[in-house]
Amino acid sequence: MTCIIIDDEQPAIDVLEHYVRQITDLQLLASFTNPLEALQFLNKTPADLLFLDIQMPEISGIDLIRTIPNRTKIILTTAYSEFVTEGFELEVADYLLKPVPFPRFLKAVQRVQQAINTTSGKEPADTVEPADDYFFVKTELKGKILKINFRDIDYIEGEKNYVAIYHAGIKTMALLNMKDLEDRLPARYFMRIHRSYIIPLEKIVAIEGNTVSLRGVKEKILLGDTYRAAFLERMKGKIMQ
Repeated sequence: MTCIIIDDEQPAIDVLEHYVRQITDLQLLASFTNPLEALQFLNKTPADLLFLDIQMPEISGIDLIRTIPNRTKIILTTAYSEFVTEGFELEVADYLLKPVPFPRFLKAVQRVQQAINTTSGKEPADTVEPADDYFFVKTELKGKILKINFRDIDYIEGEKNYVAIYHAGIKTMALLNMKDLEDRLPARYFMRIHRSYIIPLEKIVAIEGNTVSLRGVKEKILLGDTYRAAFLERMKGKIMQ
């Protein structure tokens, strides 16, 4: 998958270039601090993916999107979350808030790769059924290890040094962090929608404002600003117009 980077700040480009080099399936064609030069390059050399800053002096990233060929997937990079809604309306692939952590960068790239594979008729790797449908966690009770089935999980909430796993009508406290658990769960079925919440997508019954309602859960789950664009992009294909 080919990509280019557009950002008027060289340090931001340096970070993204370093990240790109860590992903063997991602090839950097060029980087630009001048968006108009980048547009000329794109017209001659199309790319699969564009990492695009929003606030730039010559032309904003939002305005630039409207001139880019539809085949190019776009991941917005910015320090300002207020642009997320407009970016979503322009059907960007993802939205990364600076400073961008590498795990979040990697997840955005994987999402784009899956979208490209789906369009080309290839089977995304993540659609393969997991080798198992459960995992074991060490609980807060010394010496107790509990088996948890994926299908039984209602939602997961981060609580300081622990995570609370709500499943099969009970709450289990495990000495894990949200990132470790997020990486362990199959992304086809689960998604992090807030710094403190991971939900099973098949249990969503309603999306209202900044909350998500889940089947069998009385509480409404908060949808975080940082995760909103990626979540709505994931849901977009399921919404009948």
